[in-house]
Amino acid sequence: MSRIGKKPIAVPTGVTATVESGTLTVKGPKGQLAMQLLDDLVKYEVAEGEIRVTPLVDAQRNRAAWGMQRTLVQNLVTGVTEGFTKVLEITGVGYRAQAQGKNLRLQLGYSHDVNFPVPEGIDIKTPDQNTVEITGIDRQKVGQVAAEIRRWRKPEPYKGKGIKYRGEYIFRKEGKKK
Repeated sequence: MSRIGKKPIAVPTGVTATVESGTLTVKGPKGQLAMQLLDDLVKYEVAEGEIRVTPLVDAQRNRAAWGMQRTLVQNLVTGVTEGFTKVLEITGVGYRAQAQGKNLRLQLGYSHDVNFPVPEGIDIKTPDQNTVEITGIDRQKVGQVAAEIRRWRKPEPYKGKGIKYRGEYIFRKEGKKK
């Protein structure tokens, strides 16, 4: 039995959840999110103040999808109430970022600046030139944008230069010995 799947998802006040024709739609103060349901494996019940996810039958495939589907529904509810944030830190001499309208301008030691277009539904702020804050209501989209920005210059193990997530540990190597 899935420990995660057993927990009901609390729906706070001001948030509505509806299941219609294989789609779960959650509306809240920050916006609206929808998700395709796995109706053939898992059953979704929307009651007053909570959403329950249960497997249809006790088969291995149903149990495997149970916990993941519950987590995806929880991400919808959290997204429309609080939203999600990823913070990237830029380390390196001359490396900097600047938010300019719907673009993020990155200077990462290349011969040219990198202009990253910000997707719809994502908000990017640069509190200082070495920090990038990515916020949005869709957890998958926020993580994907953060990964795409990080891909431009991953942190290297000798000096730690590059773009890393806040709190990420970079394994450091010792340099050449004389």
